[in-house]
Amino acid sequence: MEFSSRSWLWTGLFSLMASLGVAQEIDVELGPDEIGENQAWTITVTVSNERLKSYDDFPDIDGFRKRGTSSSSSTQIINGQISSSQGVTMTYVPTRQGTFKLRPFAMKVNGKTVRSQGTTIKVGPAVQRSRRRDPFQNLFDRDALDMFSDKGDTEFVDVKEDAFLALTTSKNEVYTGEGFTTTLSFYVADNNRAPLQFYELGKQLSNILKKVRPANCWEENFNIENINGEPITINQKRYTQYKVYQGVFYPLNAEDITFPSVGLEMIKYKVAKNPSFFGQNRQEDFKTFYSRTKTVKVKALPPHPLKDQVAVGDYLLDERSNSQTLQTGQSFSYEFNIYGEGNIAGIGKLSVEGGENFDFYDPNVTQKINRRNNRVTGSKSFSYFGIPKEPGQYDLKDYFSWVFFNPKTEQYDTLRSNINVTVTGESKKNESIQSTDLGSFYDRIAFEDNRLTNSDRFEWTKIFANILILGMLLTSAYIFIKSS
Repeated sequence: MEFSSRSWLWTGLFSLMASLGVAQEIDVELGPDEIGENQAWTITVTVSNERLKSYDDFPDIDGFRKRGTSSSSSTQIINGQISSSQGVTMTYVPTRQGTFKLRPFAMKVNGKTVRSQGTTIKVGPAVQRSRRRDPFQNLFDRDALDMFSDKGDTEFVDVKEDAFLALTTSKNEVYTGEGFTTTLSFYVADNNRAPLQFYELGKQLSNILKKVRPANCWEENFNIENINGEPITINQKRYTQYKVYQGVFYPLNAEDITFPSVGLEMIKYKVAKNPSFFGQNRQEDFKTFYSRTKTVKVKALPPHPLKDQVAVGDYLLDERSNSQTLQTGQSFSYEFNIYGEGNIAGIGKLSVEGGENFDFYDPNVTQKINRRNNRVTGSKSFSYFGIPKEPGQYDLKDYFSWVFFNPKTEQYDTLRSNINVTVTGESKKNESIQSTDLGSFYDRIAFEDNRLTNSDRFEWTKIFANILILGMLLTSAYIFIKSS
């Protein structure tokens, strides 16, 4: 990505590509046909049963500009079979009202070509948004006639850049298990006059992340594939932010996290002092921009019997049962869905015991994770099958509950079922006892002597029995021969 003058207008578009692969199923979803001028429009590519490894650039749309990508993933475990999907969404924002055509396009996703028939998008009136010029246009104000004169050897000067590299976090202090968003960005001021360009970004970023990623954290990576500038204001000064990495970290223990200073090498061009139309008007050079060190303080969770097991986040419960009137011996389904913001992948299974009243079987698990707008949200659903054994009135909260720590309230909280069920029919508890009865032979085991005895005492008994049997055989043979 190069930042140059009006005479040499360069725009940057960089893709960080992973290794190629073939997905089992790839789907392209387009946004709605009509939006307001202040609304976003999206194209989503979803890969099922395969990791999203690589994809081509999303198409350009006349009347729209690209705003950036977000990613999401979904995992399901049903009867021990695991299925998953990953998606990436490109967001477009309209630049004006009107009707615009997205022509048919093709993209390579995981090495496989997928096609879309395109669509027509109508952008209607909306609240007018402020529009800002490209910070890399009109960086120099020179008379074009000056470019035709060659005044001897070209002298190059180093133009002072107005740009910096920064690693920022959404929080300065968190609890163990509480997520915080970490972003590494390159910022360029709107009035920057120094031509700059990224250099071997993929290779550099790989080395940078080895230093940045904390060893004692779970990471949810936003997987930035395309780098697009976003306008931002810092201390009343306008910049364009280029995010090169973004992820959410969840500390696994109460050790503070320190991000070291990291460097990003950029191509910085020196500019000809007296530019000519036919001469070389810039000279390539390099400069490394460094971020500052950053420390996030990590606090231990308050005392609680389950403090080493609970998840941390802001969660709610969505539950449902296929029936609240049940029959003993007949199965029913119950879904316990935890959703909200936090480490969704770290949520473990509920500990469910049916006791003498119910039999509950291992659940099917469905997990969905969304990474967008600097946050990680999602849901984890546990679908149970149960069989009631005793008639009566039951509160499912006695069987289904989940404890977590909410960092917003700084308190432990419990999600409990609010469903009551009525069970009718005959008791099935005795049937369960009979099915596990092994018979009277095994009932005597508890009353028998389990001391070891020496088998040598029975040797003479064995010899006498063998002699008796041999005598009987000889007698039988004598009678048989005599009678014949």
